[in-house]
Amino acid sequence: MIPHFPAYLFDIDGTLLDSAEDICGAIQQVLAKRQRYDVPFEFLKGYIGLHLIEVFRDVFPDYSAGQIDELVQEYRAIYPARGHKSTRVFPGVRETLPHLGGRKSTATTKGTPTTRLVLEQFGLIQYFDHVQGTDGIPCKPAPDVILAALSNLGAEPQDCLMVGDSPADMEAGRRAGVRTCAVRYGYGKPQELTAWQPDFWISDLRELLS
Repeated sequence: MIPHFPAYLFDIDGTLLDSAEDICGAIQQVLAKRQRYDVPFEFLKGYIGLHLIEVFRDVFPDYSAGQIDELVQEYRAIYPARGHKSTRVFPGVRETLPHLGGRKSTATTKGTPTTRLVLEQFGLIQYFDHVQGTDGIPCKPAPDVILAALSNLGAEPQDCLMVGDSPADMEAGRRAGVRTCAVRYGYGKPQELTAWQPDFWISDLRELLS
């Protein structure tokens, strides 16, 4: 059984939203402009939750920092233009967030403005006391986005549970000093998540209510 926490932090992609089709689709559109049609969807899905720089560096190891930044900017134009038409809310999310006590914030690699727009589109934003994205601070697995969210919630690390699907979520949680909860239904590989010894595991977000 998972105890109640005064504060909860949630990753977005792979935890609340099944957004891989739109995220990876946007990356593939960027790659297609460079005639790179050989990068499979499953490969790209493994980078969800990390900064875009990581995937583009691995696909284009010879590119300069300026060229990588150009790719990132292209993605940031393409991704919202897709309208999140292939994104879905994971089962259990709508049933859990309204009834989960405690203050709640996001802790995502997305920028805060994008996060707000996505949460609004899917009717989830009203369940959050704060929306925290990665804006000019190191992204997960660095702990900075979690610490920023805690500061805005007025919460202490020991009072918080970080819920996410990736090893980066678990590492960031450990480094921030919060308890961690790994979701089995997301994009992270179980063996990589296990390496960070999550405090809890769930297969459905509704398990946070039990």
